[in-house]
This record gives sequence, structure tokens and C-alpha cells, in this order.
Amino acid sequence: MDAPTPQTEPMPTITYGPPIAMLAEVTHRCPLSCPYCSNPLELTKRDGELSTEIWVDVFRQAAELGVLQMHLSGGEPASRRDLEDMITACRDHDLYSNLITSGIGLTEKRMVELKKRGLDHVQLSLQGVDAEMADLIGGYKGGYSRKMQVAEWTTALDLPLTLNAVVHEKNIDRLPEMIDLAVAMGARRLEVATVQFHGWADKNRAALMPTREQAKLCGQRVAEARERLKGVLVIDYVPADHHADYPKPCMGGWGSTGLNVVPDGRVMPCHAAHTIPHLVFDNVKDRPLADIWEHSSAFNAYRGFDWMPEPCRSCDRKTRDFGGCRCQAMALTGDAAATDPVCIKSPMHAQLQAMAQADAEGDGELTYRTMPT
Repeated sequence: MDAPTPQTEPMPTITYGPPIAMLAEVTHRCPLSCPYCSNPLELTKRDGELSTEIWVDVFRQAAELGVLQMHLSGGEPASRRDLEDMITACRDHDLYSNLITSGIGLTEKRMVELKKRGLDHVQLSLQGVDAEMADLIGGYKGGYSRKMQVAEWTTALDLPLTLNAVVHEKNIDRLPEMIDLAVAMGARRLEVATVQFHGWADKNRAALMPTREQAKLCGQRVAEARERLKGVLVIDYVPADHHADYPKPCMGGWGSTGLNVVPDGRVMPCHAAHTIPHLVFDNVKDRPLADIWEHSSAFNAYRGFDWMPEPCRSCDRKTRDFGGCRCQAMALTGDAAATDPVCIKSPMHAQLQAMAQADAEGDGELTYRTMPT
């Protein structure tokens, strides 16, 4: 009698509907020079940006696709003189508009006009808790004082305010002050985001990498503040990847909940996807947004589970972290399909942790983001 054929457990299916949110990187121009900027090293010049008309049509297509939230980012979106027209387009297509800004380029008059046009929310970056640190990291003298003004104008207009604080080796120990400052500024939400080493941040690993002890204390302080400030301030937390044992569910799964349109019109599953060299990104100037979302090779490259190698393929965490970050796997292993080295099951996990420790003990000079001339 033949032995019974072994039964393999079928792979779970993953379904995706329309994207919930879209990040519109309307420009790479920015007055700040943050050394952890997530923009690519090869920045798009002004003459390569999409026109107002094309952006407005992209917003229409996004709404028809099912997008609910439109995050207008950059660079600095206030660098575009047509920002008000973009906010109008969001309102006309029932998109919740979130302006992600450094505050530079905004005036009280312009804020009033943006509110009149339908702006729903402001997300203000915070480089430090005082002018010395904020202006050092941002590379822009006077940036901190302008930021405080923009926060005042935002709350006076009764617009919801979120502060985005990127924490790293040079400012992570001052997290309690950041939390107190967020409350004092009238923010409704604070995002404490440990620096992610993509884009310009990857050039600054030795200058920005926190230690394992700093990362652990940061998590404890966030947990304590969340409890203490219930009903006062919502705190989101992005922990330090390189000191973790399991990866985050990056983007909620590749090509499943959101999409990015970059200044020249290419559409990507995430802001760092351009670092995966074999992917080809379609452009809204050549192909409808819905067709790109549903059928493009880049969006389907890592959807679901079929692409996964072992140990991810048989891991019970795959429905929680979706294999982690593909861009991080590419950067650290040279293979975008490899197990994210953040995961303790990756053969490169120990090497990653050793690299992180070495970077944290280093004292590198800051390399600032610069626009091409």
C-alpha cells in the first residue's frame, strides 16, 4: 500500500481593495536640509514636477479609485504656489486633506486661505525642542521660530494639528520635552518616529543611530506618556527597526492600503520603493491611476505571500508583518525578496544588530540633504 501523500497547508489568501490613503509628493524642493530626509538622493528639479492640471486630475482619479485621505508632502509642499488649488481639488473630490509641512513658506494670510479652500489637517515637522537643536538638524536658521508661529496659526484656525518628531541619537534623550512641547503647542497628536535609514538617513547612520538602550527607554517613555495623557494627546510610535527582533508590518503589506505619487508622476507602493532596482514604476502621465494600482508589475511584485522565501513562507507571523520591509531587505541583503534582517529568523539578523551597535557607537559628521543646482 502506498504511503499517503503529505498534505501541505494552503497559503492564506490576501485580498486588497482600494487604497485608503495617497501620499502626494508634490515637490522635492525644500528650504530645510534634514539629514534624515526620506526623499531619494536623486531629487526631482522644479522643471520635472507635474503641473497643477495633472495633479488636480490625479486627485480626481484617486477619489474615484476609493482613496479617502490625501497627504500632501514633499519636500516642502508650500514651495508650490499652486498649493491652494490642490487643496481646493481635494475638497471638490471629497478627499480629506493633510498638509505635511515644515512650516517654512506659510504665512498667516496663506493659512487662512488654505482653511478657506478646505484644508482639513496640518502635520508639522519638529526637528528639536529648541532653536539650537531644530535649526542644527534642519540646516535652516530661524526655522524653529517659524514653526511655532505656524502652530499658533493652525490652532487659532481650529485646524487639527499633528506634530511629527523624528527621533535619533542626537535628540532621543529629550523625548519628555518633546511630549510636553506638543501639549503646550495644542497638538492633538504626536508621532514619535525613530529615524528610518532610507534616503539621506542612510548616509548618516553613524551620526543618527540611537543605541539599543536609548531605543528601549524611548519605548518606555512613550508608553508612560500615552497612559498619562489619555484624552489630551494621542501618541503614535514608530520604534527603532535595527534594535528590534521582528519587523513592522511595513505599509500594512506591500500594495495593500496606500500609494505614493512622486513629483515627476511615478507611482510607487512606498516612499523608498525606488531603491529596488528591478522594479519599473508607471507614470500617471502615461497610465490611469486605477490601472497602475491594480495591474502594474511594481505593485504586484510583493503582494500576498507567494513571493515569500523560507522562513517567511511558513512563519505564523506572515499575516501580521507581511514579511517586513522590502526596501530594507534590498538595502541590507541585496535581495528585495529576502527575509527582512530585522527579523530574528533572518540569517543576517546578528550582523544587522552588530552594524547598528557599531553605528550607534560612532560619531559621524552630518551629511545634509541638498537640492541639485
